[in-house]
Amino acid sequence: MSCFNPRFVLSTVVCLIVHLSSFAFAQEIQKTRTVPPSEEILWQSSDVTHAFGLPDIKPKIKGTLTLDDSKFTFTSKYFNTSIPRNLITAVSAGSDRVELWGTGGTILRMAIPEGGGLAAAAVMHHRVDMLTVEFADTRGERHSAVFYLPAGQADLALQRFGTLPHPQHPFSDVTACGANSVDPRSVYVEMPDWDRVEVPAAYRALVYEHVIARLKAAKGAGRVYRVGDLSLGTTCPQFTIKIAIDTYRKGNQVVRAATGPIGMFTGATQMGFDVTYKDAVTGAAKNEQIKASVRTQSESTAVADAVAKKLAKQYNTILRSSVTPAKLDPNTHS
Repeated sequence: MSCFNPRFVLSTVVCLIVHLSSFAFAQEIQKTRTVPPSEEILWQSSDVTHAFGLPDIKPKIKGTLTLDDSKFTFTSKYFNTSIPRNLITAVSAGSDRVELWGTGGTILRMAIPEGGGLAAAAVMHHRVDMLTVEFADTRGERHSAVFYLPAGQADLALQRFGTLPHPQHPFSDVTACGANSVDPRSVYVEMPDWDRVEVPAAYRALVYEHVIARLKAAKGAGRVYRVGDLSLGTTCPQFTIKIAIDTYRKGNQVVRAATGPIGMFTGATQMGFDVTYKDAVTGAAKNEQIKASVRTQSESTAVADAVAKKLAKQYNTILRSSVTPAKLDPNTHS
């Protein structure tokens, strides 16, 4: 007589499966409880364009901006860059007007006969918001980034940011080189003096960031230092550039586009600066006036790069005629 009972075996297997399933479910519940909740999204905007300023991110990259409790993030198809909120020092909102469909819109207007393209310009430009974010990186260097957003989004972002904390890394300018060694052909760009004329935050940010970028690309230039980069005082830049704005006049793209050649003058965005270049090796200082205007039908903010391009050209001239520290007795520039 066989002692094998199929019903007993089946009930045992079923019971075992139930117990294992219960154990697995309990473990899953435990995992869910121990995983911290994701950061709450306070504000988000898609169809955003990075104008300039984010380190290692090229301009005109499109993506999405997201603000949560701990960070501000720009996400694109290939990039994901976050700025901790405790390193953000200022946020500003502004607006500009751009050509509908970009360059394609300009070409389309040019193809309209009998002056129709000029009339179309008034309706083919649309408003975009500009969001300017000032922040420090982990080394304490000061940066500014500007983004183009759909109309109305920048003000909403300001509301979500609320009160900003004080930066963990205070910014400091170079006051004197002292006994520090001179870094040959290097240049330190002080934060421009904006006290003389009221200038929108986006233009202030773009001028400084474009100047830094243009100087880095100057032929024969050494390291380019920005505000906060020399806080430890370990070296002395050979050159220091001081910039003070004298004039600012915001133009109007619609006027430039709709009034033909006359608009290139009456609707131009203009900026003028008093710039001083000082050589720590020789003590020589050179002062010049730099003026730039935007006379195209593109965004008015392009004037910032026009200023930077002229400044870098003059700096390149100074570099070619300068004496590097290596050619001098070290004691002569201590």
